[in-house]
Amino acid sequence: MTKIAASELILNPDGSIYHLNLRPEHIADTIITVGDPDRVDTVTKHFDTIEFTTHKREFKTTTGTFQNKRISVISTGIGPDNIDIVFNELDALVNIDLESRTLKKTHTKLDIIRIGTSGSIQSNIPVDSFLISKYGLGLDGMIHAYECEHILEQPIEDAFILHTNWNHRKARPYVVKNSSELEMKLKSDQTVLGFTATAVGFYGPQGRVLRLPIKNADLNSKMDSFTYHGTSITNLEMETSAIYGMSKLLGHNALSMNAIIANRANGTFSDDPKRTVEKLITYTLQKLVE
Repeated sequence: MTKIAASELILNPDGSIYHLNLRPEHIADTIITVGDPDRVDTVTKHFDTIEFTTHKREFKTTTGTFQNKRISVISTGIGPDNIDIVFNELDALVNIDLESRTLKKTHTKLDIIRIGTSGSIQSNIPVDSFLISKYGLGLDGMIHAYECEHILEQPIEDAFILHTNWNHRKARPYVVKNSSELEMKLKSDQTVLGFTATAVGFYGPQGRVLRLPIKNADLNSKMDSFTYHGTSITNLEMETSAIYGMSKLLGHNALSMNAIIANRANGTFSDDPKRTVEKLITYTLQKLVE
């Protein structure tokens, strides 16, 4: 079999994968991703046992058990570029033999659940809601580095481009659906299904103005009013579409769980965002072991 070159699959001296600093035995088949490294401990404080932890740059990983289920919690940092690193390296840990640098004959599928914060752009989704992303709308362009057309929802993309009069200098928006299997497992009457837009940045790319003028200043209002067969864009954040795209391409299940801590349509912000995130963490953990 063809070996993957050292320049493409980079390992540390101890044999761990380059950025995440992990070896295959360090991760579970169920993985929770969070943006903030400090939030890893907020999740794993609920664990019954801790077997391993490591921290390199913005990537912190802890693996342990919750009610006898082995789970890893990994911080990704912010943005689609970090998702590209984390998901490629997670997949390499389970689907590439790191010693021989060859692909394994049997594919391992991971269940990956994002627990993150987000802002609603629809007035009917209040702060402190739990939102499951049915679709991820990528405004970042990262997934176009890969052969990805077979996983994309092109009719929705085309409708969005037409509705927003999308600037041709920006990357083509892409749309990827979630894992139906994980959606069925984690949804309940405590959650709402949404259509999540993923921006490449926090300020200008999300329509925020400090000192710099932005192109397409009316983009947010156009996103607010976009509908496709009755589905509207519900919230805006910085990872979901990249998570969905990389998971689909690599053959993993992924679901994005969003704690809605702001509503930009109403101009409101949660009185206690930490409490909302904590409630979403406990909800997600319990659903994973049911």
